[in-house]
Amino acid sequence: MSYRLPPVSGEWIDRNQLITFTYEGSTYTGYAGDTITSALWAAGQHTLGRSFKYHRPRGILSLANHDITL
Repeated sequence: MSYRLPPVSGEWIDRNQLITFTYEGSTYTGYAGDTITSALWAAGQHTLGRSFKYHRPRGILSLANHDITL
């Protein structure tokens, strides 16, 4: 199942260039111009870590689009 939003006119993501990357030993795909966090979210990877004390799930935190671009 994909959680990716539909294409929007003028977006930075080039959906014609598929890029493969590895995160925590698993292989994922994204598009050129996509951020790693949005590619992980679109692939269904919503938990990226756990809290130290209570081991609660931690997800994506993005600030002003300062993510790494694929």
